[in-house]
Amino acid sequence: MYRYPLWGFFMRKNKTFHKKKTVVVFLVCAALLVGLAGRLVYLMVFRSDYYAQKADDLHERERKIKAARGRILDCNGTVLAANKTVCTISVIHSQIEEPEKVKAMLVKELGISEEEAKKRVEKVSSIERVKTNVEKEVGDRIREYNLSGVKVDEDFKRYYPYGTLASRVLGFTGGDNQGIIGLEVKYEDVLKGIDGRILTTTDARGVELNGIGESRVEPVAGYDLTISLDRNIQEYAQQEALRVMEQKEADAVSIILMNPQDGSIYACVNVPEFDLNQPFTLNNGLSNEDFTQEELQNQLNQMWRNPSINDTYEPGSTFKVITASAGLEAGVVTLEDTFSCPGFRIVEDRRIHCARRTGHGGETFLQGIENSCNPVFIDVAMRLGVDDFCKYFKKFGLMEKTGIDLPGEAGTIMHKQENIGLVELATMSFGQSFQITPIQLASTVCSLINGGQRITPHFAVEARDSDGVLIKQYNYGKGERILSEETSEKMRYALEMVVQEGGGKNGQVEGYRIGGKTATSQTLPRSAHRYISSFIGFAPADDPVILGLCIIYNPQGIYYGGTIAAPVIKNIFSNILPYMGL
Repeated sequence: MYRYPLWGFFMRKNKTFHKKKTVVVFLVCAALLVGLAGRLVYLMVFRSDYYAQKADDLHERERKIKAARGRILDCNGTVLAANKTVCTISVIHSQIEEPEKVKAMLVKELGISEEEAKKRVEKVSSIERVKTNVEKEVGDRIREYNLSGVKVDEDFKRYYPYGTLASRVLGFTGGDNQGIIGLEVKYEDVLKGIDGRILTTTDARGVELNGIGESRVEPVAGYDLTISLDRNIQEYAQQEALRVMEQKEADAVSIILMNPQDGSIYACVNVPEFDLNQPFTLNNGLSNEDFTQEELQNQLNQMWRNPSINDTYEPGSTFKVITASAGLEAGVVTLEDTFSCPGFRIVEDRRIHCARRTGHGGETFLQGIENSCNPVFIDVAMRLGVDDFCKYFKKFGLMEKTGIDLPGEAGTIMHKQENIGLVELATMSFGQSFQITPIQLASTVCSLINGGQRITPHFAVEARDSDGVLIKQYNYGKGERILSEETSEKMRYALEMVVQEGGGKNGQVEGYRIGGKTATSQTLPRSAHRYISSFIGFAPADDPVILGLCIIYNPQGIYYGGTIAAPVIKNIFSNILPYMGL
């Protein structure tokens, strides 16, 4: 059979090996075929809906329909932020039949360059957006051209009927209709709504199929937001702020008007305001073209800042309300305690002066409050000591943010307790060497005069849908007690005496009981001789329903708070107290 026995042995082994290899290959192929069949069954039976949808998607073109953004209403139902109908112009390359006519139309109606029009029309894409926020009458004209491949979709643009009114409070939206600053961004989820869609069926070339038409998913409008701000009060306060800013050639003026009982804010003015309908145009008389892109953005960011919320300052003598409240509550002083003011106090190696260099002589604590006497408040702070002074500073909420419903609230800038010596304690007693925000000062004083309960400053009142159905009510209520009712009553009385007998006389309103406190502080560096004048007042003094804070930044000429800031609150109160029915 085989000549050589050994060779025959190997050949027999090789045949066996090939048989086994054939079997293995067969089994592998069979397994692959079974797997492929199983995969096909899975895709065709169990995943058929998914891939059918994918196939449909290849033949569908989607265009968004923006939802109408919810309106912002004042407490009387006046619309402060609304929507204006505009159009979005788009082109679809595969559907354009007369490209030159389309280019010419875009140049004429949209005012874009020929180069830009060519770029948009010739770009191969499913849909190319040419311009948004086009006025409706322009969109209507473009429709009348009846050019294939040109789409005109109605859209919404935010519109502010009162222009500059409460600009830093309301805020504004960007090109995508999303909030950028203020209440517009804080309540974005409430206001934005749900966008709709337009679905168009096309063939493989992207050309719309006749007879199938468009299917629409209608948008859902956002909710209307009602806020506590009163347009009439805001408008009058804004006029007063502009008047004193121009009269005193000041850099800026801020005014806050709020309810001390529940924290509702009636007005928040920061002049110069900016035009909400042109939020990217500078309000300082300078042209946007005067700056590089980075410089312009910095200028805009500064213009959009809300000094009442986002910036801190040394409050000066208005802070004496806090020091007096802490001293009375701790029992280290009474309104009848007597002090002596020679015009200064020596604290360690420093001579710290009173506003009256000649001194006030002998006076009670009540008279010290009326006279805004620095030596008296230094003595009260020394009686408290660093630990108790810091304890009340924290207890009154000054180390925490107020929680106001506006973005970007700044926090207090304060010494670390271990770094506070006698000199720091002395200067802090009359509102220097630390910084707080205006809203923090206003909120804290509200809590000290309303019976002693902490309040949260806020704007939002309720949200309703387009049919007027209540969706959400915003309830803040009063927080923890930070002062006894007895001490709060004493503070109301003392601050009423400041207006009747002391430095706040220019804040008195005939026929009303007004309480308040003046302040004149100096910014850093002291050598620059730049001042901040302020007055905080409330009415009625025995049961306050409104508190006003006016801050004038860098006034020229006479700069005393009692002389220039107190009359601003007086003028506002004279007009709005009768309006409020008091």
